[in-house]
Amino acid sequence: MVDLLAQLHAHYNPGSGLARETFNAHLQRLCSGDSQLHLVTASQDNRLLGFAAVYLVASLVEPEPDKRLQCALKELFVAPEERSRGVGRALMEWVARFAIDQGCCRIDWTVKTSNARGIDFYQRLGAQLVPDRLSYRLERSGVSSAAAP
Repeated sequence: MVDLLAQLHAHYNPGSGLARETFNAHLQRLCSGDSQLHLVTASQDNRLLGFAAVYLVASLVEPEPDKRLQCALKELFVAPEERSRGVGRALMEWVARFAIDQGCCRIDWTVKTSNARGIDFYQRLGAQLVPDRLSYRLERSGVSSAAAP
């Protein structure tokens, strides 16, 4: 799992050279007993092929029982050499079953606009672009500025 996390990090941060120990410690924190993150892995012959990470989100806007819980897909990653072999599909099937079992009305996630292969995969699953939503972020300095009186 540490190797897959390192590959994912390298995908988002080309040229980064973080040590395996950093990813191992990070994974240990993520899998602690109080974590809200649910992690599923795909493996074959004792080799990890990919993983998905999800968490549940309660909606303040949707009070109806069939709409008030949502599933957020934080990460979906398949080792590059395993792509187009059904691993991503199997992981998304698990995510969908998990969402249904938890009573979620939907699954939401973001994808980089440059990830054409991922976008195509999601569209083949039947996912739709949410036309009235934008993704925003405050980086560390922005967080500090926003917290200032």
